[in-house]
Amino acid sequence: MAHRVIDLFSGAGGLTLGFTDGRFCGGFESVWAVDRDAAAVATHKLNFGPDADCADIESWLAEGRPVPKADVVVGGPPCQGFSLLNKNRAGDVRRALWQPFMDVVALSGATAFVIENVAELKASPEHDAIRARAAAMGFDTVSAVLNAADYGAPQTRKRMLMIGFPARSAAPDFPPRPTYASPKERAAGSNLPAWRSVRDAVGDLPEPVGTDPRTDVAPPLDLHFGRSPTAVSMRRYRAVPPGGNRFDLQKNAPEITPACWLRKPSGGTDLFGRLWWDRPSVTIRTEFFKPEKGRYLHPEAHRPITHREAARLMGFPDDFRFAGTKSEIARQIGNAVPPHLGAAVARIVKTILEDKARAAA
Repeated sequence: MAHRVIDLFSGAGGLTLGFTDGRFCGGFESVWAVDRDAAAVATHKLNFGPDADCADIESWLAEGRPVPKADVVVGGPPCQGFSLLNKNRAGDVRRALWQPFMDVVALSGATAFVIENVAELKASPEHDAIRARAAAMGFDTVSAVLNAADYGAPQTRKRMLMIGFPARSAAPDFPPRPTYASPKERAAGSNLPAWRSVRDAVGDLPEPVGTDPRTDVAPPLDLHFGRSPTAVSMRRYRAVPPGGNRFDLQKNAPEITPACWLRKPSGGTDLFGRLWWDRPSVTIRTEFFKPEKGRYLHPEAHRPITHREAARLMGFPDDFRFAGTKSEIARQIGNAVPPHLGAAVARIVKTILEDKARAAA
């Protein structure tokens, strides 16, 4: 019998996919998902069935609405409250959304829980508060910052994962053991396969067609569309060499470099950068189609990456279906948990649940 999983703040369902799909982990079934993003909930329903609600979880609980029984509750309370990109993060109300998450853990009768969030949560006061609340509820916890590339995602996305498990039971083998190795680790003698690269993920795709999602073609081409760049944008793309970034643009074409960049001779090296064929991608965010937001130019074509390329770099298989407009789909992709990372944690949770079942037999 499959283990029952609830996914809170579920987004499109990257965590759910990592738990339920046999290509990743499997052995779990989705019994409920909740998110405030209507398009993301529609996506979740397309892929995992009808048991998903577009709702505010705090309001849901305050109204006394039902919570199904589950073996594990997973989810990523909105991370902007902890992110270094949020300059007003002190006092951000989103920092407290772990509290209704833990309420659902209690109401569902779950044996385990998984919280996923930005790496900064690990060093925050809220991390200690979550652990204290979990202990009061009868859970021990383990947590670590994990790199999705270590588990098969073609993306170097670092996230904090916390697992709650029954107190006084054996601690799980955590963090999960990597299944892929960085170039440095392989040079030091690791026999694990190399991190998956951008070429591994998207190298087989042709040039994109059109500027919108297509219904007249099958995946992967349905989401493999481009933009309508201006003549200036095209000149800027061409000025960035393989592996280059905005500093190459400044050097090669200062006359079309944005003035704000010319006034700031230092700063991030990913802006207006090209991805590398032989490395995983950088972290894919919600505006990956705007190269001024990060290293989102194609390794060699003069364009930003497409929605399909971003979805593959997140680890979504081509048969995963997305609902919504192109901006809503981009938001779902950028906010997702790479299913490969979810699966690495799901395998540990499965062991926790199986150990409990054996102890009770």
